Amino acid sequence: MSVRTCYLRLIGAAIIALVISGPASAQTKLKWAHVYEVTEPYHTEALWAASEIRKRTNGKFDITVFPASQLGNENQLNEGLGLGAVDIVYVGINFVAATYKPLGITGAPFMLRDLNHWKAYRDSKLFSDLVQGYDEQTRNKIAALTYYGQRHVTASRPIRKPEDMKGMKLRVPPAPLFLMFTKSVGADATPIAFSDVYNALQQGLVDGQENPLPTIMAKKFYEVQSHIVLTGHITESMVTVVGSHVWNKLTPDEQKLFADTLKEAASRATEAIEASERILAGEFRKLGKTVVEPDREAFRKAAIPLHNDESVGAGWTRAQYDELQALK
Repeated sequence: MSVRTCYLRLIGAAIIALVISGPASAQTKLKWAHVYEVTEPYHTEALWAASEIRKRTNGKFDITVFPASQLGNENQLNEGLGLGAVDIVYVGINFVAATYKPLGITGAPFMLRDLNHWKAYRDSKLFSDLVQGYDEQTRNKIAALTYYGQRHVTASRPIRKPEDMKGMKLRVPPAPLFLMFTKSVGADATPIAFSDVYNALQQGLVDGQENPLPTIMAKKFYEVQSHIVLTGHITESMVTVVGSHVWNKLTPDEQKLFADTLKEAASRATEAIEASERILAGEFRKLGKTVVEPDREAFRKAAIPLHNDESVGAGWTRAQYDELQALK
């Protein structure tokens, strides 16, 4: 075999190897960011989903998950998604509503009856229609809805009825719709970023805050509050959003793979949160906290008149409201 023939064969083999391995080895690195702790199901299921997507695409997509506000608070992550600074985010439903108001409908106090009502909404045409509206307006893609839990108030004194919260400085997330709850009970809304809540409570900048029991435990808010008040005033959700700069580059098969995997992760996280909610009141009692069961009906009656009040964040139509209430 001549040197020239050997050289041509080597070149040919290299070209074939490049053709075969080139596309498969090209890797897309993505950033998935959120504000939750590494111990929470949102993070552990995000890690699972990232691993599954990598595995199911033969390594084409390498997703790194950034927890605990490492890449910013929820408003910053929401903005970063539009700028392409992050690729996938968890965003609370009330933060999404700042961009597309109708999607915030379940973020109003006592809008949902219970977890079964939430599940009916998740699987409803109403939710699909609202997601489509958001997707069309933002060009981003809502891939999944995750149960965040029932939000409860914590304080350093007992609260049994709405009047007990009058004038209370209550930390709320910096999203407009949370004003509906504070107005219904006469509290003073104090918007503070999630990562700063513990210090604000510890320093007495606010009198209390409100979050689901798993979050109160994970963020250790109970260390600086003596009372856990089971108001259950909001049945909260968050969405998994994929940026348009990523979604629009995926093939139809890849879009389906991403959507299926992210929905599966959301379902797994939902189940974990639901299970933890059933036991955490008892765990707080063991920690020496006073767990208060207030007059929830009084809180509900105070909130309902504000459900369609645009001055405190309502951004849905009466038809959408009626459709949600009719879900069984």
